[in-house]
Amino acid sequence: MPAEPSGPFRVVRDSKGAITEPAGLTDWDLRSGRFRRLFHGVYVSSRTVLRPRLLARAALLLAGEGAVVSHHDAARLWGGVVPEDPNTHVTCVGSRPQVRGIRAHRAKRGQRWAWHEGLPVMTPVTTFLDLAEVLDLVDLVVLGDSLIRAGRVTPQQLGDAARRHSGKGCRLARRAAGLVRDDVDSAMESRLRMLLVLAGLPEPTINHKIYWVDGRVRWRFDLSYPEFRLIIEYDGRQHRDSDDQWSIDIGRREWMDRNDWRIVVVIAKGVYRTPAATLQRVVDAMPDCGMVVPRLSDEWRRYFPSLSDDIAEPA
Repeated sequence: MPAEPSGPFRVVRDSKGAITEPAGLTDWDLRSGRFRRLFHGVYVSSRTVLRPRLLARAALLLAGEGAVVSHHDAARLWGGVVPEDPNTHVTCVGSRPQVRGIRAHRAKRGQRWAWHEGLPVMTPVTTFLDLAEVLDLVDLVVLGDSLIRAGRVTPQQLGDAARRHSGKGCRLARRAAGLVRDDVDSAMESRLRMLLVLAGLPEPTINHKIYWVDGRVRWRFDLSYPEFRLIIEYDGRQHRDSDDQWSIDIGRREWMDRNDWRIVVVIAKGVYRTPAATLQRVVDAMPDCGMVVPRLSDEWRRYFPSLSDDIAEPA
């Protein structure tokens, strides 16, 4: 019995269909349950955990010389957040494989790649520009925020690259690059910020900090209007916190009450299912904090379908 390859491998056959590589491997071995097929002609040990990096390595075996991991898969390898996609994406300089499960793109002028843990991967900036062709505005901002959070790019780098970009999706890339921000803690905070901004509300401050007298950070607020003491905070914990964390949250809330801060807490449902209700809660809180509610925009509806009723603007 031949030793199992340590990673994904391609099965090569001769003109009669017999396996020539890996040496000693037979069709019976491939059907025995020891291996799992990833793509046509590419297998891996059935004991191997499937991860994006593994699938990228497997796709490159079929993509030909000079191929590079790109698009959604490049974004994930760099620590970016992108929507789920059933395909593994590569960009090819020559002929592109027509293989189920692999989305092969044609290389374009100006694209740049770099080595990432042994794999050729499109750079974070190139990946952002490539995905401007397929993502919508909100998903592209989420990607940009997450790449910045991962330390892969800066807002300045994305902005400069988007301004120079002239290919498909260039207008979307420029707008999204102008909306990405530093210091964003999560993708859901990015989405919540975009819901507010696309509804025409003032852009909130990200991660506003309250300090102890010795300069240490006491509290930080996801999104807020500090001058009006209004906080909009995403809470994704769903009651999974420890008792210690619960005690901290109680102390934090009591501090806000004593210092006249108003907080609007938003959970995932309020972004994905009832964004109109979320906006209504924010709009209702703004006058109480001394804010003037601007004329609202309907652009948010393109990206945040809502199951709730429309927003009632204050008179």
